[in-house]
Amino acid sequence: MFAPVEADSSEQLLARAVADLARRTRFPVAFGGLQHDGAIHVSSIVGARTRSIDGLVVQSMRGLGGRALVEKRPRVALDYKAARSITHDYDRAILGEGISTLFAIPVVVSGSARGVIYCGSWAEAPVGDVVARPAFGVAEALATELRVREEVERRMSQLPATGSVPLVAAAQEELRETYAELRSITASVTDAALRERLERLERRIASIPRDDAPSSDETDIRLTARETDVLACAALGATNAEIGESLNLKSATVKSYLASAMAKLDASTRHAAVAKARRVGIPP
Repeated sequence: MFAPVEADSSEQLLARAVADLARRTRFPVAFGGLQHDGAIHVSSIVGARTRSIDGLVVQSMRGLGGRALVEKRPRVALDYKAARSITHDYDRAILGEGISTLFAIPVVVSGSARGVIYCGSWAEAPVGDVVARPAFGVAEALATELRVREEVERRMSQLPATGSVPLVAAAQEELRETYAELRSITASVTDAALRERLERLERRIASIPRDDAPSSDETDIRLTARETDVLACAALGATNAEIGESLNLKSATVKSYLASAMAKLDASTRHAAVAKARRVGIPP
C-alpha cells in the first residue's frame, strides 16, 4: 500500500533551528518566527527568563527583525536600548526580557525572506565570528530544509491518493525527479546533522512502492554514494560542469564517477545509465 512521505512541519524545523542557534552561539536567549502576511510570527523561544517575547509579531521594516526581513541581511544591535538605526516598536518585549545585545538573521529561501531567527544576550556582548558563523550556518540549514520540504510537498501533492493502486507513469516520473533533486541538494550539504535528516527523507521517498520494481537478477548492482550523487544530477539533465559545480567536484572527477556508474550498470550512455539505475531502484 502506498504510504505518504511524512516530513517535519515548518514550525518543527524552526523550533529545531532555534534550539541549534542557542546551543551553537552560546547566547542565552534564542527565538524565531516564520513570515506570514509580511510579518514575523515568533513561535519558538529558548532560554527566556520571562514571557515578554511570547506571541511577538514583528512587522516588516519595524524593529531589528523587521529590517533584517526586508533587507535580507543580518542586523545587530549591540546596545539595543540605545540603538538609533531601528524603530523601537518592540521595546516592551525585548527590554522586558532584559535583552541588551540582539542579533537577527533572516532565513532566505530561493531569494525570498521566509523568517528571522534571533539570538540575544542580557549583557552587551560582541558579535564576532564565534557567534556570526554558526548563526549563519543555522539560518542556511533551516532555509535548505524549508526549500526541500516545500519542493517535496509540491511534488507529492501531484501523486495519486493513498491506496493499493500502483503509481501512474507520470506520477512515477515526478517522484523520480523529486528524489534526484533531493539527492543533489543533500550531496552539497556540509552540515552533518542536516545531511542525515535529508538522507532520512530520501530513504522515505525511495521506499514508496512502484509498479516497476527491479527483478531479482538486477538487485545486486551497488553504486557508491558519490556515483549515486553524480547520476542523480545527470538524471535532472545537468551537464558535467553543472554537476561539478553542484557537488564541488572537478570535471574529470565527475567523468570518472559517471564512467564507473555506467560500467556497473552496463550502460553505454548516461541516459541509459539513468534508465537502468531507475529499474534497480537507484534512484527511484
